[in-house]
Amino acid sequence: MIRIEDVAVRLGNARVLDGVTATVDGGRFVGLVGPNGAGKTTLLRAVNGALSPDEGRVLVDGDAVSDLSSKAASRRVATVPQDTSLSFDFPVREVVAMGRNPYRSRFGGRAGEKRTTETVSDADVVEGAMERTDVTAFADRPITAISGGERQRVLLARALAQDTPVLLLDEPTASLDINHQVRTFELVRELVREGKTVVAAIHDLNLAAHYCDELLLLDSGSVLASGPPTDVLAEDTLREAFDARAVVSRHPVTGSTYVTALPDRTTPAREGRVHVVGGGGTVSRLLYLLTAAGYDASVGVLNEGDSDLETARLLGLDAVVEEPFAPIGASAREAVEARIRDADATVLADVEVGAGNLANLEAAAEADSVIIVEERPFEERNYAGSDAAARYRTLRERGTVVSPDELLSAVEASVDAES
Repeated sequence: MIRIEDVAVRLGNARVLDGVTATVDGGRFVGLVGPNGAGKTTLLRAVNGALSPDEGRVLVDGDAVSDLSSKAASRRVATVPQDTSLSFDFPVREVVAMGRNPYRSRFGGRAGEKRTTETVSDADVVEGAMERTDVTAFADRPITAISGGERQRVLLARALAQDTPVLLLDEPTASLDINHQVRTFELVRELVREGKTVVAAIHDLNLAAHYCDELLLLDSGSVLASGPPTDVLAEDTLREAFDARAVVSRHPVTGSTYVTALPDRTTPAREGRVHVVGGGGTVSRLLYLLTAAGYDASVGVLNEGDSDLETARLLGLDAVVEEPFAPIGASAREAVEARIRDADATVLADVEVGAGNLANLEAAAEADSVIIVEERPFEERNYAGSDAAARYRTLRERGTVVSPDELLSAVEASVDAES
């Protein structure tokens, strides 16, 4: 559907795009990712014909965009811009209806290519676009009287009303709350399943990894990597593009590639050993925090296949491991008890406790200093009966109970007390 052939763009003395070549197949969702200033918005403008490349060309459905008239290009490519500021006072419904302009002649009739949906009126298309983007409730309000997030949804509705095979999105969720971010990307995925081709500049790498079929990573105007999210979002590649430390893992719930940025370690490693007890995806974030803060951390007992174990291995941490789905055996219990004895602080995560991992709770009870990260009441995650409840209650009475955001300060206080 889209072929980008050796495209270069200069703005003033700056070479914003430098030999970009890429192909986007029809019915695919491709995310443009990269640091600020990488050229993502400029590439979108080259694809929709808003600017002509200094070198190379962009073809949409076999035709060079630069050779198409403005209306012809607008019948193939619709764009949702990042800037939602609008200076006119038109009602929302009229703004959405502007998406139908490429199909109207200046004499009021249909213009351009023969359409297969001529039995559907412009009004029906507009109403359908507003309904899909959840803007019908304020359709009669002036566009200047709604919030930035609402305007962003209105501009998406306008693009849907344009009814093109290609949809370009420039940071489509930048002004949206988390609910509408998810709803927007779910809608885009639905459009792709219906056959639309979508290219979106996305700053959130985790949203891009979860929703996009492929990613195109730009850096300094060139393509640094392209392909499936699992291939593009590699730690070395992210370090080169963003100059940042990041850990790439699997999200414990969605299974998609998940990027966690870590602060640069500009100070020496901290004194103190910390052992973390958890599993089932409950300690990955805690391990990132402790590692970034410079603590010498260990973790376990974890079963093979646990997402927390994958995180521990990515971070190069010492982990006590048991066979997949197996209860904690004697040797693993001895190993974890030894690490707890050597630790200055033991962290007990918000883990579900059953017969198979009750030994972890029993081992934590032997720690001199226990920090309990509690997000849910224990009764909601206790599958080991009254004995487990009594042990947890005792731990809670003598330990320090914190939220995940309070973990580092609690660990620091515990380590200082031990030294």
